[in-house]
Amino acid sequence: MRQAAILTAAFAAMCLGLAAAPADPRATVAQGVLEGTTDNGVSAFFGVPFAAPPVGSLRWAPPQPAAAWGSAVRPAKAFGASCTQTLSPGGSTAGPWTSEYMTPASPGVSEDCLFLNIWTPAALTGSERPEATLPVLVYIYGGGFNEGSGAVPVYNGAHLAKKGLVVVNLNYRVGSLGFMAHPAITAEQTGASGNYGIHDQIAALRWLQDNIASFGGDPSKVTIAGQSAGAMSVQALLVSPAAEGLFRAAIVQSPAVPGTIGTFTPREVAEQAAVAAFERAGVRTLSDARALPALDANKVGGRGGLVADGRVIPASAGPRTVASDVPVMTGYTLNDLFVTRSPVTVESWKAEAAERYGDRAAEFLRFYPGDSDEQAMQSARREAVDRAFNLRLLESLATNGGTRPVYAYLFTHVEPGPESARHGAFHTSEVPYIFDTLHLSPGRTFTDVDRRLADQFSSYVANFTKTGDPNGAPLPAWPAMTAANKAVMDLGDRVALTRAVPDGADDVIAAGRPPAGPGRGGRGGGASATPPAAGR
Repeated sequence: MRQAAILTAAFAAMCLGLAAAPADPRATVAQGVLEGTTDNGVSAFFGVPFAAPPVGSLRWAPPQPAAAWGSAVRPAKAFGASCTQTLSPGGSTAGPWTSEYMTPASPGVSEDCLFLNIWTPAALTGSERPEATLPVLVYIYGGGFNEGSGAVPVYNGAHLAKKGLVVVNLNYRVGSLGFMAHPAITAEQTGASGNYGIHDQIAALRWLQDNIASFGGDPSKVTIAGQSAGAMSVQALLVSPAAEGLFRAAIVQSPAVPGTIGTFTPREVAEQAAVAAFERAGVRTLSDARALPALDANKVGGRGGLVADGRVIPASAGPRTVASDVPVMTGYTLNDLFVTRSPVTVESWKAEAAERYGDRAAEFLRFYPGDSDEQAMQSARREAVDRAFNLRLLESLATNGGTRPVYAYLFTHVEPGPESARHGAFHTSEVPYIFDTLHLSPGRTFTDVDRRLADQFSSYVANFTKTGDPNGAPLPAWPAMTAANKAVMDLGDRVALTRAVPDGADDVIAAGRPPAGPGRGGRGGGASATPPAAGR
């Protein structure tokens, strides 16, 4: 009887064990123990503080280290607050960007916002530290340096993490709170001010160097990536001596200036802009500004933007000033540069060709034909991006002073959704394909073409994060761009290699004049206009 009871008890315990939910993942970092959750089959840790709250005297100052939380286990199961910003009305749509691209209303905004989020395929169920071998992708959001959040749905890293890497995104300060330079701050900080949002990004990268091994990540295998203002952030990190050694590769999506390391406002110019903004707002001193409510303080110094402060970004940053000479993947969407282009017809396109190319117009139209209104519009869009992005990127290969390979892409696929024909391959539309987060995009009727492209693009990104090279079977081969091959990967309904300009068209393009006048590309002012920096 006693033996039977023991067996019955053992069987019951086994059944209970089988029925019990697996323990939530835990990781030990420098500040204490974190308890995360599971997201689509990978371990996830949300709202992890990487720096102290930048409040009080730390408003408009570089971030300080995060405080330890003691012996208690800290829950990391929900996003932390987004950095102070004005949310879009209803938080649902702005132009082509629907809710999945927008900073969500929950978890709210706050100055206490320096959190990061981590997705990892590493097993974190036991007490042993995982083997730290996984490459790490760190994603920096766009939003014109005035909005954005790691909680934006399309930045979810779960599906990308399943391809064998740790995926991280982070919050950084935006608006005046993130970027204002002011003479009083420069005096207070012994010669530099501005770029606090970039300081935040560097603080997060340093935190990851110290702690990502606890999540299975290899700190020597970090790739940084960003889109729009996030891409310009990556450009700033590439040039910043303070970020040197914190990453080994970079992905630059739709930066404002193609083929460069970015453009930065001189500190003295930014300071005087803030002084004028203070005067308009009736704010007399820095102390008065620090006493303002956060939302008011975030507007008092003007909009956010990068500053050549002489500390994070060198005052003399130029085309050869690259602190981190690393492999780069970079590209645009087809309609980045054509957001406001007025409709093109057969007649208008042929007239434009004659105006710009004279007696070589027929040659030009052979490469960029316009035998129908639809074909003319497509040719106009492609010629604008060739001239404004691809050719400038080619020119940069000889002048950037580095040895890095550059892998160039053009995202031409039109995401289904509201007014898709009008918006085309709009600014930011490649992001859910990079993260394979189509399932987080409501109201869009995706097809097998979309799902295949999401798998291919996310695989290229995963490969690049692992090795600094996007290639790997069964993906189409993607050579690095050179002056000879002019290689650009067309990420469209089909993924296929193309060129920066059509084969044989180089001298024709060089002989023509760029279009002039509003509506000719980007935000007006010529086909060399840049994409909207205020994009998501």
